[in-house]
Amino acid sequence: MIDLHLFSYPGKNGIHHIVDVSRPYLVNKPSSVVAYLPVGSLSDTFQEYTENAFHGLAQVATINTELMTLPEMEAILRNSALVYIPGGNTYLLNHRLHLCKIMDTLRKKVAAGLPVVAFSAGTVLCGPNILTTNDINIIPSTYFKGLGATKFNFNVHYPEDALARAVKDDWLSDYHTFQDNPVILMADGAFIRVKGNKTTLVYGEAWILRKGQEKEALKAGESI
Repeated sequence: MIDLHLFSYPGKNGIHHIVDVSRPYLVNKPSSVVAYLPVGSLSDTFQEYTENAFHGLAQVATINTELMTLPEMEAILRNSALVYIPGGNTYLLNHRLHLCKIMDTLRKKVAAGLPVVAFSAGTVLCGPNILTTNDINIIPSTYFKGLGATKFNFNVHYPEDALARAVKDDWLSDYHTFQDNPVILMADGAFIRVKGNKTTLVYGEAWILRKGQEKEALKAGESI
């Protein structure tokens, strides 16, 4: 069963939201492992910080798509209690996962129930495609298919300013010229939970944009 914990950002003072939702999968389980996928960044400056954040809960096993073989990466996923996918550039993240061939394995593991905890680019990756990211295609990548763990696309860091929101809404409406699936717009502070076919806004502000319709504010606790 699909099991996703999706954030727009990890928290004001570190990744405490990430650790909090990860905790039930890790406590009282000896040798718990978190598969860490920081490949959306050109350089991971948060390795030590992430290890310290999970200290006492789990070992952080970092997947390096540039230096590891496919069997090495698959072994980490196979032995992990969950996969943690942080932010960065969504195109770079998706490109690297496809190029090293781990994307198919990750997709199958997530579909089989491997929990995903993600924010920003990691959240966008979970949709059918990554075309609603805020990032520019710096690669340039020709890989646009996401994990497909949910029918929704995502746009994160949805702005607070009314004018900025209007500009973003107009920009996102172009997506529906060619695509039909709904887009969830997540303000910083929003947490979306996906369990099987049930998608719920746990807390924070978020909206849904459906093709040919005005965006609709989501209510915390109600299924989308």
